[in-house]
Amino acid sequence: MHNRLINKEAKLAVLGLGYIGLPLALAFAKKLNVIGFDIDEKRLSLMNRKVDPSNELAASDFENVDIRFTSSINVLKEASVYIVTVPTPVDRHNTPDLTILNDATKTVGSVLKRGDYVIYESTVYPGCTEEDCIPLLEQISGLKAGVDFKYGYSPERINPGDKIHTLSRTNKIVSGCDNEALDVIHEMYKLVVDELVYKAKSIKVAEAAKIIENTQRDVNIALMNELSVIFDKMDINTYDVIEAAETKWNFLKFYPGLVGGHCIGVDPYYMVYKANSLNYHSQIISTGRKVNDYMGMYIAQKVFKRIVHNEKNIQDSNALIMGITFKEDVSDIRNSKVVDIVNELKDFGLNVDIADPYADKDEVYKQYGLYLLPKPDKKYDVVIVAVSHDVYTKLDEAYFLTIAEKNAIFMDIKGIYKDKISSLVYMSL
Repeated sequence: MHNRLINKEAKLAVLGLGYIGLPLALAFAKKLNVIGFDIDEKRLSLMNRKVDPSNELAASDFENVDIRFTSSINVLKEASVYIVTVPTPVDRHNTPDLTILNDATKTVGSVLKRGDYVIYESTVYPGCTEEDCIPLLEQISGLKAGVDFKYGYSPERINPGDKIHTLSRTNKIVSGCDNEALDVIHEMYKLVVDELVYKAKSIKVAEAAKIIENTQRDVNIALMNELSVIFDKMDINTYDVIEAAETKWNFLKFYPGLVGGHCIGVDPYYMVYKANSLNYHSQIISTGRKVNDYMGMYIAQKVFKRIVHNEKNIQDSNALIMGITFKEDVSDIRNSKVVDIVNELKDFGLNVDIADPYADKDEVYKQYGLYLLPKPDKKYDVVIVAVSHDVYTKLDEAYFLTIAEKNAIFMDIKGIYKDKISSLVYMSL
């Protein structure tokens, strides 16, 4: 299979061309004949014009590649290797939602042939690939896994907005259904990864490795969030504490804040779900999720209390939220916890405006029913910098004084203006 791919006698298909799938497809397309498959015609149209819908890649990344973007099943069936990189969210009850993954699996199953390979990159709980996806592939295709077709799992590690830890510069984990599959998948990923391509002992090990990467971060951030609540009651700035503590060589520097997005804010729920299926109630992971999911409301309540303390009329108070994406310098608004702050402040009766230089106003309205301002258009009683976009870090107090009322409340969630604000009522975590 590897030789057939190299010689372009066989094609590789990537299903799902989002943050993960598109850069992966383009990387392989510099070496192989690639089919980029997606069901979103609008996204396909942009990619055919060398535009990344996620605003992560430049037009130059689409140069010198052998790729065809399509939604056609007839084109998809020309492939011999299928890599599935579709989203795996949770539902409103925080239960894993495998609908998109199952739909992609059914699509692959409908075109799967003897001798083909199927590789999953979507984040799942340990066992999902072999217990959920592969039986579905067998059912749809009528083929026998491990005999008629090979399969494997290689967890994605792309970090949106990160220009340093890119696909080629990040160690990659691979796994396969047998030694032959493992070797083929290992050699295939070495074509696009300059760093270590690590062979996991099993598919379950590879799945679990991905889950604990984000679960570990989630739990550590939850600890800092809980400490920030405690420190606030003691009138201590958490960022001051971290600055002092990091003078110790083995201190782990995690920061408090909002934990949203499609990875850290989601993956731990997959681990909790799997644990529950094994009759084990996860305690640390579940508690960490509860703490982090509470932070948006906590921040809003903290601001509200200060407004009341300042004896301001709530109904006449205007608040500006700067930033609604789930992290800095990206356009992704999925599972943004900034929305929790907005909704809580609105419930308290405040007039809330939102601005963000990266977010798409149509997507914000579509997902959350919220309007984005092109720029602040009034004087505000509350200014909340929720996301540390690079353009925000370059602002100074003089700017904020042009959009804020006298003695306005300034909530700096990320602590980027610590010791730089003196004329406004400064607050942080």
